[in-house]
Amino acid sequence: MGNSFLGSASSFEQFYLRVYFFYMNLKKSLFLLAAIILIFAGKYWYLSPKYNEGEVIPSFSASLPDGSTFELSKLRGNYVLLQFWASWCGPCRKENPMLVELYRELKDKNLEMVSVALEKNAASWQKAVVADGLIWPYQILQQGGFDGPLAKLYSVRQVPTLYLLDPNLKVLLTNPSPAEVKKYVLSHAL
Repeated sequence: MGNSFLGSASSFEQFYLRVYFFYMNLKKSLFLLAAIILIFAGKYWYLSPKYNEGEVIPSFSASLPDGSTFELSKLRGNYVLLQFWASWCGPCRKENPMLVELYRELKDKNLEMVSVALEKNAASWQKAVVADGLIWPYQILQQGGFDGPLAKLYSVRQVPTLYLLDPNLKVLLTNPSPAEVKKYVLSHAL
């Protein structure tokens, strides 16, 4: 027999050492896999909307661009699509034309839309509202981005975040597509 580590051992010892090294590598691999799964699960949990279907969300008041005060509670009796977005958010900007079309179709079917922009720059928000043609009256600028009071109240950690609310401000759908909102509102018309 040679001088190599495995060459000097019996066949049984060689087999045992191979199994042992395989087990140790497998153990490291499983630990790494578990860590990756935990990271992704944690990120999913962290970014998930705070309120789930069936929960009543808290009302809030905020200033509108014209200086008047908006109160979410005054929209009771209507379906409400509450949108958190930002002018710098590509997916938000891509979705806005679909929301404009949705609003045009359903504004007479008891659907109100409320947009809360999580911004650091008011001028960018104003340009985006005009460029995207956001026509519903409830446009709220929340300075401070994700650190603003409304983002904190609703634990918004990513944009877009959307809630479809029933006439009692209870969450019906979280992060619905415009097609899902349309289907729901039309099938449950008041």
